[in-house]
Amino acid sequence: MVKQRTLDHAIRCSGIGLHSGKKIELVLSPADVDTGIVFVRSDLGVEIKGHVDSVVDTRLCTTIGHGEATIATVEHIMSALAGLGIDNARIEVSGAEVPVMDGSASPFIFLIQCAGIVEQDKAKKVLRIKKRVSIEEDDKSCALYPASGFRVAYHLDYDHPLLTDCKVSFDFSRQGYAREVSRARTFGFIHEVEALQKAGLALGGSMDNAVVLDKYGVLNEGGLRYVDECARHKVLDTVGDLFLAGYPIVGAFEGVRSGHAMNCQIVKALLADETAWSIEELEDTVSQPAEVTASTLPLAT
Repeated sequence: MVKQRTLDHAIRCSGIGLHSGKKIELVLSPADVDTGIVFVRSDLGVEIKGHVDSVVDTRLCTTIGHGEATIATVEHIMSALAGLGIDNARIEVSGAEVPVMDGSASPFIFLIQCAGIVEQDKAKKVLRIKKRVSIEEDDKSCALYPASGFRVAYHLDYDHPLLTDCKVSFDFSRQGYAREVSRARTFGFIHEVEALQKAGLALGGSMDNAVVLDKYGVLNEGGLRYVDECARHKVLDTVGDLFLAGYPIVGAFEGVRSGHAMNCQIVKALLADETAWSIEELEDTVSQPAEVTASTLPLAT
């Protein structure tokens, strides 16, 4: 039986909110079996389930909310939790955003590894995709369909020398999330960043937490972490958004120019069709990412 996982102990960090530019305190704690991922606005005392039903905005990032309380930019920490096979966790934040850290999921991977991961006395549950579900909008599209394990393919195609017809694909039964995906940073164009900051957004954005591009290339002094880093970051975002289904997904995702809005739409479309999925307990390791069968961290190498 593959067991559910949580953290061994609580751990905290602080960082800057990407859009507010304010300092945010974050505490990541263990949670009981079948809790799932729960966010808490510690300044307001409001809990918000890490689920697609809690999503209230998908412009620029994925934002969840309950009543007047919202938490933005949840996708990177959700991606790290999914990548490390964490089923149950409590995430307290002192403001309206998860801190952006370096713009990737890597700092959260480090945080979780420092806290330690423990197995719990109940079988891991997964959402197995049983039939294809897809959506299209102009030149954008995405689909979920049956597959063994978990695979994500993405086609990035912007009018930019580094972002034209860039295709990446990851089969996490053979490729490690932490090594191949988690370090990919969010990205943006310098003219868009300037416009957003004038509008009171992206106030915490800088070359310390994003890949910044002009018309011809990368402005960051250190360059890219991967030659296709921007496409890999789209995969990182997708992994986090898909985990808002409430369970790890067994199946495959394909996206073309898709983003947070379409990611959340496809999860909602999937869950709305009860013939398209099933919740299963893992009694063995068939069709699971290879790392889940090991004693080390799942999906991470």
